Amino acid sequence: MKLNQLPKADRQRITEAVKHFEGERSNFEYVAKNVFALLAEHPELRKLIHSVKWRVKDRGHLEHKLIRKTIQPPKPDKPAEESITAENLFDRIEDLAGVRILHLHTNQFKPINKLLLKILQDQQWVVTDPEANIWDDEYRGFFEKMGIKTVSRESLYTSVHYILRPNAHNPFKCELQVRTLADEIWGEVSHLIDYPEQTKSIACKEQLKVLARLTSGCIRLVDSVFESKKEHEQLSRK
Repeated sequence: MKLNQLPKADRQRITEAVKHFEGERSNFEYVAKNVFALLAEHPELRKLIHSVKWRVKDRGHLEHKLIRKTIQPPKPDKPAEESITAENLFDRIEDLAGVRILHLHTNQFKPINKLLLKILQDQQWVVTDPEANIWDDEYRGFFEKMGIKTVSRESLYTSVHYILRPNAHNPFKCELQVRTLADEIWGEVSHLIDYPEQTKSIACKEQLKVLARLTSGCIRLVDSVFESKKEHEQLSRK
């Protein structure tokens, strides 16, 4: 649905919210760049990760997200949410700024998570508890054993999210995402094909499902490679 198809009150509310964000864009860029600088060159973290990147949400993507939230029906088990306005936008939408950390295999996440929380705590950032977005039940168990909340994603999206703020009084949040390089491939393809509007192609939808399962298999294979390397090194030392 396009903005001009909504009732006048919703059009005005969304337009004002997007305008408010655009007026504060530089502050979100500043926060994202600071998170990037803090993490990308950290000497211990660099040993565990593949790469780091940052971004600030595109105006058009924000507008479409607000439209989608306006027209989507409330969930049966949850009360209807208050409309998103310019006044509550920064509280309700937490991914206006984003930083993404990519790593190679699953077992790297444990030390990455521990180190991330220490780095951010040492710098006195306010951090929410991480939340793992998953669809594969095997990985659900991996995260739950670490005490990390899991959220099922029918979209087959996989990533661990943290919400950061420079301090308790700063309204400019940054979403930190941590995922494997293989998950990033699925995410980038899905983002181009199925976002901000879902594709109407049944073939594309089915192919994205296949790609998600191939991605999961790829991660398992990469995990196995590193476990085999570890086992070989242990046997060689005997």
